[in-house]
Amino acid sequence: MSGPPSGSVIVALDVPDAPRALALADRLGEEARIYKLGLELLAGGDFWTVAEALRARDKAIFADVKLFDIPATVARAVTRLVARGVDFLTVHGNQAILEAAVDAAGGRSRVLAVTVLTCLDEGDVRDLGFACDVPSLVLSRARRALEAGADGVVASVREAALLRAALGSRLLVVTPGVRPVLNREEPADDQKRTASVEEAARAGADHIVVGRPVRDAADPREALAAINRAWRTARGEEP
Repeated sequence: MSGPPSGSVIVALDVPDAPRALALADRLGEEARIYKLGLELLAGGDFWTVAEALRARDKAIFADVKLFDIPATVARAVTRLVARGVDFLTVHGNQAILEAAVDAAGGRSRVLAVTVLTCLDEGDVRDLGFACDVPSLVLSRARRALEAGADGVVASVREAALLRAALGSRLLVVTPGVRPVLNREEPADDQKRTASVEEAARAGADHIVVGRPVRDAADPREALAAINRAWRTARGEEP
């Protein structure tokens, strides 16, 4: 399947409506190649308006809708997403759900399995009833994703190196929670398992996702340009 090559920075359009989403996209220009559209735009009704406008600008679409329902329902939803031309979509479920999503996608969109949300830590995982630590849970879910035929996983930078060591390059690893400047003593938001751009590159991430560091910057285009430069440098793509 053709599509965006690995190594791109994905920009999360976590804004409430189409005017703000497209204004930001126009400001970012060629610095952004892939956009992640999520539940905020979906709930507000502007998801497809934004997706179609970005597609007209020759951008790739990452539909971060975290599908989680019975397999038949997920399969039907994936069929609709694929028909609308999304490049990536996320699924948050068990083996049967993942297999249904992969079958419905038919190689036309990349299916990414969500492992453990980056807003969760060890205590949260225990509260949810899992009798294991976060890395073990991430690896277990990644192995299931591979068995189901998924194209990749969404996992924090902290587990990306573990996945590379255990599974090699058989799965794309997409890492959210990346911050250009990381203050571990004073977390600035609800993401608990964050890491820097350089750490993501060293861990073997294929794509990183950035949202707030770009959206909330005084100059979003320059903020993204700096992240792109740091990402390419850390990956050895430019001096």
